[in-house]
Amino acid sequence: MVIKVKCAHILVEKQSESLAILERIKTGEKFGKLAKELSTDKGSGKKDGNLGYFTKGMMVKPFEEAAFKLQIGEISEPIKTEFGYHIIKRLG
Repeated sequence: MVIKVKCAHILVEKQSESLAILERIKTGEKFGKLAKELSTDKGSGKKDGNLGYFTKGMMVKPFEEAAFKLQIGEISEPIKTEFGYHIIKRLG
């Protein structure tokens, strides 16, 4: 059986930015609102960061490993990939 997850993310260039965004989420700001405002991935950004469903092998390794470890509703620490720093939220 193919396992798939549904995630949203916020992508930024610097670790310091990702940590600041994570703090804002922890103090109650909405993930989707911050994705719209701050994510450098404009495609998913306008959909509250939603990337839809994906299976293993579709995303870069560090992103995929983090995404598949999250519980639904959980938000990751910043994950570094060649695209920058991602904060990932598991939606489903």
